[in-house]
Amino acid sequence: MSFNSAIYVGQVVHQRHRPKKHALRYRVFSLLLDLDELPRLDQLKWFGHNRQALFSFRDSDHGDGLPLRYWVARQLAAEGLPAPGRIRLLCYPRILGYVFNPLTVWFCDDVEGVPLATIYEVHNTFGERHTYVLPAAAPEQAADKAFHVSPFIDMDCRYEFRLTQPDDRVRIAINETENGEPLLYAAFTGQRRPFTDAALFRLFLTHPLMTVKVTGAIHWEALKLWLKGVRYVPHPGHVKAKAKALERQD
Repeated sequence: MSFNSAIYVGQVVHQRHRPKKHALRYRVFSLLLDLDELPRLDQLKWFGHNRQALFSFRDSDHGDGLPLRYWVARQLAAEGLPAPGRIRLLCYPRILGYVFNPLTVWFCDDVEGVPLATIYEVHNTFGERHTYVLPAAAPEQAADKAFHVSPFIDMDCRYEFRLTQPDDRVRIAINETENGEPLLYAAFTGQRRPFTDAALFRLFLTHPLMTVKVTGAIHWEALKLWLKGVRYVPHPGHVKAKAKALERQD
């Protein structure tokens, strides 16, 4: 079987510019999943859709509990955009049942196959998620930060997104600025591989327990930032909850 869905193997890099310089680079891979192909992908030995498998994808890991195509259409409609045709998402899979996706990128085309919009679905380690929906026709893909992610970055920031449509290669790059000044650069660049059982099994051998390592790396890099003396930024929601609790005590 051949698929439009694919595997992209590459590296994720981060470069923090201030107040302390900090860089990281990790080998990772992502799956590009065509929503319409999920029933066929589910026939593979090492991949499962909404079921246990060596690698799996669960609808409940994304969106808000609605069927994913309906959820995507509703996200686009809120921005005045028509219902999409082809929908693909770039994400980490569950490996032996575990996953954490810091960023899932949804490529939405119109019914003619022309890029319509991109949805950047962000997850944080507090179990929360937020989406930035950006039309493909916009002069630039940028958005003000509206969601707490890193405990070492304030909320008063802006994201500038740069991406290439998935082909032989894919590249997702984010420049985060604060007060107009560069703060953080993050990117994933990957080379396309066919979505086959053989490729999946090789990845399990070359990237064992990758999704567990993603979570571990997030906390490890946070520790290094703390040791460098970078200021800790508490979750805004937690600050508000604490303030309300103190008010009640008064």
